[in-house]
Amino acid sequence: MKTQSRLEKVLRAGHFAFTGELGPPRGTNVQAVKDKASHLKGMVDGVNITDNQTGMVRMSSWATSLIVKDEGLEPIYQMVCRDRNRLAMQADVLGASSLGINTMLCLSGDHQQFGDHPHAKGVFDIDSIQLLAMVKNMRDEGKFQGGADIDGPPEMFIGAAANPFAEPYAWRVHRLAKKIQAGADFIQTQCIYNMKRMREWTKQAVDMGLAEKTSILAGITPMKSVGMAKYMQTKVPGMDVPEEIVKRLRGVEKKKQKDEGIKIAVEQIQEFKEMEGIAGVHLMAIEWEHRVPEIAEMAGVLPRPEV
Repeated sequence: MKTQSRLEKVLRAGHFAFTGELGPPRGTNVQAVKDKASHLKGMVDGVNITDNQTGMVRMSSWATSLIVKDEGLEPIYQMVCRDRNRLAMQADVLGASSLGINTMLCLSGDHQQFGDHPHAKGVFDIDSIQLLAMVKNMRDEGKFQGGADIDGPPEMFIGAAANPFAEPYAWRVHRLAKKIQAGADFIQTQCIYNMKRMREWTKQAVDMGLAEKTSILAGITPMKSVGMAKYMQTKVPGMDVPEEIVKRLRGVEKKKQKDEGIKIAVEQIQEFKEMEGIAGVHLMAIEWEHRVPEIAEMAGVLPRPEV
């Protein structure tokens, strides 16, 4: 019988899911991973372990996943298409599954030109949709992409990312449909600030029957300051930060901007709990893991359900 991850059990049971994120260290500092994990234990149904995010070299996602697993958390192993060809990807999926990692997120990956090795060769042998289909085929059909049989197929609950705001906007929901068709069991979105556009995108997904075919988790990143809001508004591609968020942060004194950012995030989570088509939230508290318990408590997502 297939072993289900906690996230899969929570979603299958119809509970509102709550996932977190943990960025591996830029070195071999295992204690740094354990410290971050300590704030997330008992708070989240799974924790994303990023894969050289922003094109910066970090401890590998699968190794960090194992450390996190030993700390009592369930890792969501991220894999990007930027750094590996399909042989390496399939090998890593088998390795991760054999070590008890049974949830993964398939991503294209941030372009290397934004990181600390801008001249590194981007592999992009296959894209994120092809990666989804490949892992699903490995799991369900027991076949490698080349057609050979797998001696012990991997057990994986497979996720993908979605950005409701990237241009061309009208195409966003159709790209979501392609990812679901390829095999996405769950979807985690880019961090959301424009709730009006998110409501529209979610309604489209519901109307097209997509929300019944997968579990959509809305991405939340608490703002820490006006500066962060302005940076994300003007410098981060595919990000939609309405002016009202900037104004709201500007409306409080500087030392209270972090608390206001958390308040906004909590309000969003509470709205998502009531929104048709949304199965949970994915909280990306970047280098702010210690505030996750407080956010979870304020948003009313604790205690996590028994499954």
